[in-house]
Amino acid sequence: MLMEPVDHFTWSADSVRLHWREWPGPADANARPAIICIPGLTRNVRDFEALASRLSARFRVIAVSLRGRGESGYAPDKLSYVPLVYLKDMGAVLADARCTRFIVLGTSLGGLLGLLLPLTHADAIAGLVLNDLGPDLEADGLARVRAQVVKRGDGWASWLIAARDLARRQDHIYPRFSLDDWLAHTKRLCRISRGGRIVFDYDPEIAAPMTLPNSDGGVDLWTALDAYHGKPVLSLRGETSDILTAATQQRMAARLPGLLAVTIASVGHAPTLEEPEALAALEGFLGQW
Repeated sequence: MLMEPVDHFTWSADSVRLHWREWPGPADANARPAIICIPGLTRNVRDFEALASRLSARFRVIAVSLRGRGESGYAPDKLSYVPLVYLKDMGAVLADARCTRFIVLGTSLGGLLGLLLPLTHADAIAGLVLNDLGPDLEADGLARVRAQVVKRGDGWASWLIAARDLARRQDHIYPRFSLDDWLAHTKRLCRISRGGRIVFDYDPEIAAPMTLPNSDGGVDLWTALDAYHGKPVLSLRGETSDILTAATQQRMAARLPGLLAVTIASVGHAPTLEEPEALAALEGFLGQW
């Protein structure tokens, strides 16, 4: 019988509370690497609830809310919302979870952190799943995502109003969603504020570092991808993604022999990982452990 997920909290080096949720898996889960799920820019552990419940039939699964998201604390220094600090936070969580062998499953920003984790945990990483993220990020898509963070707004009066508004603005990303899907999506993204409004579940200051000059500078992600030579890698791409192009995914496959590239039809940035094509690809990829 599978155990229910358990919520944990870890304190970062600068005293920010970090929330992570664990699905312990079956009794023999320790015979396989754990799966570490890292969400996108404005997302949290709720993005992985359905997938983690499914994967926990075989694996220990841990999903992390980065600082400033979900039940993780808001950072007192708004300029700490940057990848190198997130990496330090991930190190604290992994140490607290006593996780010494794992597969990284990262969506968008989470995928970027997956590319960077070999800088600190190379020997512990068994494999990588990149969900709609590659070493080249499209400028138009990044601009769209940044604009959405800045325009957080004052919230909505009800879940239904919020879901309908998100559907109106994002139907090009998830054209196959029903109203029930949009409601579920909205409840992953949002929370109820103290004033009773439905608001996005993140600190709007996560956008602060993006306004600095040369905020895109830093690590060469193609070189970071090279650290995965000899390790299994799965790349998932939304067919209409404005962040990861088909050309970049093809270049990734050419640079990293053995990389499995899969495109999810009729989805933008980023696949929810509940699409049948995504589930089939994940189950096939994880079947090697």
